[in-house]
Amino acid sequence: MTKIHPVAGYLLVQPQKQEKTTASGIVLPDNHQDKPQQGKVLAVGGSTFIDGHEILSPCKIDDVVVYREWGGKEYKEDNVDLLLLKFDDIMAIIK
Repeated sequence: MTKIHPVAGYLLVQPQKQEKTTASGIVLPDNHQDKPQQGKVLAVGGSTFIDGHEILSPCKIDDVVVYREWGGKEYKEDNVDLLLLKFDDIMAIIK
């Protein structure tokens, strides 16, 4: 469990590394890959208000989500890469 807990309107996500394979089956090395765009939700901040409307979290703890490529703020804890994302950085939940 992490020591960091996001404030209202934010999520804490652990990005998942994805192996990238070419059409011919060649696995590309890490230094050739784009930033991960999916990860597991570790913590959820409370709801937030925008223009008087309450905005609830689009996901819950342990969901695997797809997020914007350059969204969020990177954070490192105990040599683990984490990402703080706004609720609106989440584009999909993988079921």
